Amino acid sequence: MLLSLVLHTYSMRYVLPAAVMLGTAPTYILAWLGWRLFSFFVPGARIYQEVDDRFYTIYQSMVLFFFENYTGVQIILYGDLPKHKENIIYLSNHQCTVDWIIADILAIRQNALGHVRYVLKNGLKWLPLYGWYFSQHGGIYVKRSAKFNETEMRNKLQSQMDTGTPMYLVIFPEGTRYNPELTKVISASQIYAAEQGLAVLKHVLTPRIKATYVAFDCMKNYLDAIYDVTVAYEGTVDQTGKRKEAPSMAEFLCKECPKVHIHIDRIDKKDVPEEQLSMRRWLHDRFEIKDKLLIEFYDSPDSQRRNKFPGKCINSKLSLKKTLPSLLFLGGLTASMLMTESGRKLYVKTWIYGTVIGCLLIAA
Repeated sequence: MLLSLVLHTYSMRYVLPAAVMLGTAPTYILAWLGWRLFSFFVPGARIYQEVDDRFYTIYQSMVLFFFENYTGVQIILYGDLPKHKENIIYLSNHQCTVDWIIADILAIRQNALGHVRYVLKNGLKWLPLYGWYFSQHGGIYVKRSAKFNETEMRNKLQSQMDTGTPMYLVIFPEGTRYNPELTKVISASQIYAAEQGLAVLKHVLTPRIKATYVAFDCMKNYLDAIYDVTVAYEGTVDQTGKRKEAPSMAEFLCKECPKVHIHIDRIDKKDVPEEQLSMRRWLHDRFEIKDKLLIEFYDSPDSQRRNKFPGKCINSKLSLKKTLPSLLFLGGLTASMLMTESGRKLYVKTWIYGTVIGCLLIAA
C-alpha cells in the first residue's frame, strides 16, 4: 500500500500540470478564435498578428509556470543571450520534446515569447487543437528528404515577412532526436558524415541543411542574427558514466532534471555563408562545436569539468510575475466555463469539433 501511495504521488507530479495545460486548451482556442473572426473586420494583418502574439504569450507563460516555477529546475545560461528582441533563426541540438520548451525559456527572457514559431515535422500537424493552431501562429510543417516542400516553406515565410511579423524561428537541423540508445540511428548518421568528408560527431547527429538554408535564404534581409543553441540536461548519465536518454516532458515535470545547461552563441547574419554548399559546411562546423561542448559536458576526464559548459555562466531564475498571472487567467476562465452546463457542452464540442475541423483545414 505504501508503494502504491508513493507511485500515485509521483504520477500526480505530472498529471496535475498536464491536466491544466491540456484542460485550458479549448478555452484558449475559443478566445483566440473569437479574435481571429473579429480581426476580419480590423484593417491590417499586422494588428491581428500583434494580438495573436499576445495570446500565444499568455498560453506559453502558463506552460513555463509548470516547466520552470513548478519544477524548480535551475536554468544555467552560458554565452551571449541579448536582452532585447531580435528577428532570429534559432538552431539547436535536439534530444527530447522538452527542447521545444527551451526555446520558450530563452524567448521569455528577451520579452519575445509571442514571436516563437517552429519548423515542425509534418506528423505533428495532426495534434488535436494544437496542430492547426501552430500553423496559424506561423509554424511550418515540413517533410524529410525528397518530400521536403521548399516552395511551401518559402511562401509561408514570405507571408510572415509581408505583414512585418517578428520572427523567432526555431529549427532543429538534426531532423530527429538524438537518443544514445538508438545506436543504429547514430551509426547511420556517422557513416553518412564520413562518406561526405565531414567530421564524425558523437553527441549530436549530422545536421540536415534544407530547412536552415531555405529559412536563411528567404529571410536574410529580414533577420538580425542566428542563435546557435546547445542544450544539456543534467542527470542524464547512468551509474557507469554513460549518457542516457534525455527526459520526456512527463519526466521533466516529475522534477527528474535538476538543471538545464544552455549555451548560446549569437552569430551575426553577415557571418553566415549564403551559398547552399558553403552553408552546409558552415552548419556542420557549428554542430562540431556543439559536439565538443557536449563531449566536455559528458566525457571530460576531469570530473570538475563535467556537467557544465566551459566559460562563465549565470543561474537565471524566472519571476512568478511573468507566469502566474497567465495561469490564474486561463485557469479561472476555464473553471468559469465548466461551472455551467452550457459551458461544459461548449467545452466538449470545442475539443471534438475543433480537432476535426482543424485536421480538415490543415489537410486542405
